[in-house]
Amino acid sequence: WGELYSYTEEPEFTINRKCFEEDFQTQVQGKRWPELDLAQQKAYVMRLLDGLEVVNRDKRLKAARAVLYLAQGVFGECDVEAEVLHWSRHNNFLLFQMGTFSAFLELLNMEIDNSQACSSALRKPAISLADSTELRVLLSVMYLMVENIRVEAEADLPEWKSSRETFRTELSFPVHSEEPFALLLFTMVAKFCSGHAPHFPMKKVLLLLWKVLLFTLGGFEALQAMKTKKREELGLPPLPEDSIQVVRRMRAASPPTYTIELLDQQSSKRGHRSRRVRPLVKQDSLDIYNERDPFKNDEAGVDEEENDDVDSGIEGELDLMERDAIIQAGPAQRPPIERVSFPKGLPWAPKVRQKDIEHFLELCFFLPYLSACQGEEEVQETPCEMLYRAMLYNLPQYMIALLKILLAAAPTSKAKTDSINILADVLPEEMPITVLQSMKLGVDVNRHKEIIVKSISASLLLLLKHFKLNHIYQFEYVSQHLVFANCIPLILKFFNQNIMSYITAKNSISVLDYPHCTVHELPELTAESLEAGDNNQFCWRNLFSCINLLRLLNKLTKWKHSRTMMLVVFKSAPILKRALKVKQAMMQLYVLKLLKIQTKYLGRQWRKSNMKTMSAIYQKVRHRMNDDWAYGNDIDARPWDFQAEECTLRANIEAFNSRRYDKSQDSEFAPVDNCLQSVLGQPLELPEDFHYSYELWLEREVFSQPIRWEELLHYQ
Repeated sequence: WGELYSYTEEPEFTINRKCFEEDFQTQVQGKRWPELDLAQQKAYVMRLLDGLEVVNRDKRLKAARAVLYLAQGVFGECDVEAEVLHWSRHNNFLLFQMGTFSAFLELLNMEIDNSQACSSALRKPAISLADSTELRVLLSVMYLMVENIRVEAEADLPEWKSSRETFRTELSFPVHSEEPFALLLFTMVAKFCSGHAPHFPMKKVLLLLWKVLLFTLGGFEALQAMKTKKREELGLPPLPEDSIQVVRRMRAASPPTYTIELLDQQSSKRGHRSRRVRPLVKQDSLDIYNERDPFKNDEAGVDEEENDDVDSGIEGELDLMERDAIIQAGPAQRPPIERVSFPKGLPWAPKVRQKDIEHFLELCFFLPYLSACQGEEEVQETPCEMLYRAMLYNLPQYMIALLKILLAAAPTSKAKTDSINILADVLPEEMPITVLQSMKLGVDVNRHKEIIVKSISASLLLLLKHFKLNHIYQFEYVSQHLVFANCIPLILKFFNQNIMSYITAKNSISVLDYPHCTVHELPELTAESLEAGDNNQFCWRNLFSCINLLRLLNKLTKWKHSRTMMLVVFKSAPILKRALKVKQAMMQLYVLKLLKIQTKYLGRQWRKSNMKTMSAIYQKVRHRMNDDWAYGNDIDARPWDFQAEECTLRANIEAFNSRRYDKSQDSEFAPVDNCLQSVLGQPLELPEDFHYSYELWLEREVFSQPIRWEELLHYQ
C-alpha cells in the first residue's frame, strides 16, 4: 500500500485528516470514530456521500478527502501500524457496503471528461502534483477499496465474504455501464499517451489497473486452479506438476564466468580447497559485495566461458528466501543448518506438443492425422471473456500506450523532447532548492519509475496468461500487437544495463512509507540516511519486475521462430547471460529458457564456448520430445519464411475475431452471399395469400419473361 503514495504527497495525509475532523466534530461531538457503533458509522458515511453530490467543487473535494481518511485507516486515532491497517480494512468494507465505489466511479468519469482541466494542463509549461489533486484522491480511495476487499483473511466476517464476491462481480460484469471497470482505466492510459490528458496520475492508474485485473481475473494460484478445472471438464489428464511449486524448490546456479574475473580466480586457486568447505551460511546469494562492474569490459569476452574448477553452482548456493531468513535471524540467533532435501533428477516432467504427435503419426503410419470439426463453439461469459470483448477494437492502442509508458520508465531510457512525461504526479509545485530536497526528490522519482515498471509488467503478464487459458487466439492477438509495437527490443533494452545494480537499488525511504509515516514521529532526514536507504539488501520490487519481463518475453517468443530470430538479430544472448549473475532460481530459469530457444541459431562455436550455460539449461529447463535444441539439427533451424508465419497467424486471428465477435453486422454493409445453394436455402417469409396466386405470379414473372442470352456476353 505504501507504493500508492509518492513521498511528495506526504503533506496531504495531514490535509485529509483535517478535512475529516472538521466535518466529524460538527456531526458527532465528544466521540472518536472507533467509539461509534456500526449504525452511527453508516449514518456518518451516508452524510459524506451526500457531500459528494454538491455543486461546489471545493466542498466536493473536502468530502472526498474525508472519505480517503477513512479508507486510510483513521490513523489519527491509532498508535501502531497494525491498528491503522485494521481500521483501514474495516472502513473499506463499510464504504463499499454503503455504495461509495459507485459514487466515486461517477466522480471519476466526470474528471476524465473535464475538458477544462485537460486544456489547463496542456497550456502549462510544467505539470505538477497540483494539477491532478482530484484524480489522485478519487483513485486512492478506489485503490484502497479494491486492495482491502480483494485480499482474503481467515477472520473475515460472512458479510465481508459476500461483499467480496459482489464487488468482484460488479467490476467484472458491469451493471450500470456498458464496460468493465478495467476498460475505463485502459482508456485513461490511452488518453494520457495520446497527449490529450497529460495531468493524469499514471502511477495510480496503473497500480489500480493491476489490482483490478488481479481481483477480477485472479492471480497465478487462481489461474492454476482454473487450468486444472478446465482440464477435468475436457477429460484431459491432470498436470504432471504445479509449476509454482517446482520453481520454489529450485536452487540458483552460479553465473557463467566472465573474462574479467579470471585473474581473481587464478590468484585464489591456492585457497580454493578451503573455500569449498566453508559453511553454507557464509556464501552470498547475489554477490552484493562484489563491487566490480563486469560490463565495462570489452564485449568480445562476454560470451566466452572458461574451463575453471570453481564450484559448479548446484551445491552451496542460497536463494533469496533462504538468505533473507538467515540475515533476519542474525549472528547471535543463528538457526541450526538444515539440509534441504531436493528431488533427484530433473525438476520437470517432459512434455510433448500436439504438432510433434501429429508429425510422429504421419511418419509411422503414412496417414495424415485428422482432427475433428467441433461445430459451433459455446462461449462462456467469464470475466476474461467480457474484458477481451470490451478491449477488442482498441486493443492495439492500449498495448502501444502501455509500452510507451514502460519505455519512459525504463532506467536505460534517456530523456527526450518527444517522450511522454510520467512524472506529473510526483513533481512538486515548487522545485527543490537544497541538496537534501533534491536528493529526496531523486529517490522519489526513481521509486516512481520502478513502481510503474512493476505494475505494467505484472498487468501484461496477467493478461497474457488469462487470455491464453480462455482462448489461444485471444492470447495470440495481444501477443502479436505487443510484438508489432516493438515489445521484444524494448525488454532487451531494459536488461541491457547493470542488472545487479538495478536489483540491489535502494530507492526508498522507509520512514516516509505508509502507514509508518502516519503513526511515528518523522526523524530528521540527512544526506547520509538517504544514501544508505533501507535495510533490505535487495529490492524485491525490481526483482519482481525483472522476472515479469522475462516471463513476458518467453510468452511472446515461445514456438514462434520469427520472434526467436528477433532475439538472435538483436544479440540478446550476451544481454541475457549477464542477467544470470542474479542468483535467484526463478529469474535464472526464465533467462535459461530464452537462451535455450535460440541456441540452435547461435552456431556450434557459441555452444562450444558456453558449455556451462548449456549444462544449466539441461539441468533446469523442461525437455520435450524431438527437441533438438542442443545440436541445431532440427528442421525448424533451417531458413524460414518468417513473414509468412506471422501473416498466417494474423489471418487466423482475424478470422477468429470476425467469427466470434462480428455477428451483429449492419445488413447494409454485410458481405453479399454469392452461393446459389446458400441463397436458395435461406428461409423467406411470404404473405398468407401467396399460395392462392402462386401460379399466376409464376406465369407473369417467370414464364412470360423472355430470356436474353446475348446480354450475358456484355458482362464477360
